[in-house]
Amino acid sequence: MSSDLLDALTALEKQKGISREILVDAIEAALVTAYKRNFNQAQNVRVDLNLGQGTIKVYSRKDVVEEEVQDDRLQISLEDALLINPAYEAGDIVEQEVTPRDFGRIAAQTAKQVVTQRVREAERGLIYEEYIDREDDIVNGIVERFDARNLYVGLGKVEAVLPMTEQIPSESYNPHERIKVYITKVERTSRGPQVFVSRTHPGLLRRLFEMEVPEIFEGIVEIKSIAREAGDRSKISVYTSSEEVDPVGSCVGARGARVQSISNELHGEKVDIVEWSEDPVVFVANALSPSKVLDVQVKEEDRSTTVVVPDYQLSLAIGKRGQNARLAAKLTGWKIDIKSETDARELGIYPRFEEELDESAVDSEVVDVYSDDEAQHEPNKDLQENNETIDLYQDEN
Repeated sequence: MSSDLLDALTALEKQKGISREILVDAIEAALVTAYKRNFNQAQNVRVDLNLGQGTIKVYSRKDVVEEEVQDDRLQISLEDALLINPAYEAGDIVEQEVTPRDFGRIAAQTAKQVVTQRVREAERGLIYEEYIDREDDIVNGIVERFDARNLYVGLGKVEAVLPMTEQIPSESYNPHERIKVYITKVERTSRGPQVFVSRTHPGLLRRLFEMEVPEIFEGIVEIKSIAREAGDRSKISVYTSSEEVDPVGSCVGARGARVQSISNELHGEKVDIVEWSEDPVVFVANALSPSKVLDVQVKEEDRSTTVVVPDYQLSLAIGKRGQNARLAAKLTGWKIDIKSETDARELGIYPRFEEELDESAVDSEVVDVYSDDEAQHEPNKDLQENNETIDLYQDEN
């Protein structure tokens, strides 16, 4: 074996990140194939590469048998084996060098393609290991090409697939455009690793907030839940155990800069940020922001709630095509039935415990309380303090 080959192994190890052992195994396998193909040999053989001496040797391998030899290409009698070495026993393997005189030239020509293929497979393995560790992570990519169903995003070493179902309907993509995508799945295929990405997954929104908000990245503020209708509107609930940190304000940023940056990345998707609470009364009321809420009645047995809102806030609470209520239900995990104040009064479900309003004003779970002589009702201030939200756009309703 020439020094040029050794130099090539070293260069491949440095440039491709493939260990020399993998390359040596690839060459040995290629040489076994070359020997059998070019010399019409069917016996078992082993190729030995001696990197120190730079030699290549081929050894035939035969099983030692006591009975009659069935195939002299694969077996050798115990009697003949003892002539080679008296220490052989039945079941041992006898190796004899069978290196052809011109094997080096033929092997080099035949093995080149096989070695190239093995190197390519090794590279694919390294790429798979790199991206399998990045599942559920966000990466930057460049739009490369389209077909009838998919968009293909270049990630550097691999081309990721962005299926039509994972594309935001309101977005348009241009060749060579740089976009952020969320890796949902990595598969090993015969053609190499296949990476699938998404622009609609809630995880993309989570990762964007982790990148944009230091308090989330450091674990001071926790994202509890996300409800997303990609390209249109999302809601995210946040929580912190630190009394010195405002979780909603941290995500909004100065003059809304942080959430505005995330919205821009998602091409104008609205993002509502609300404070999480373990109390479903408070949490459901917060989740329905920017609508005001008068009362939240909880049914634990079927995880459902009845929410009472002012008459003029009913359409805002429900949202366009029911979007606000739908996202709030996804965010909280509670079913939400919204009633206007007038309907709730007619049904006799609001106000609750009317005769005890004065006594229960402090301890009652009723979210909002009105005095009987007030013509214009105002929401309870305690609720509003827990109902912080950011909506980048005026609601269309």
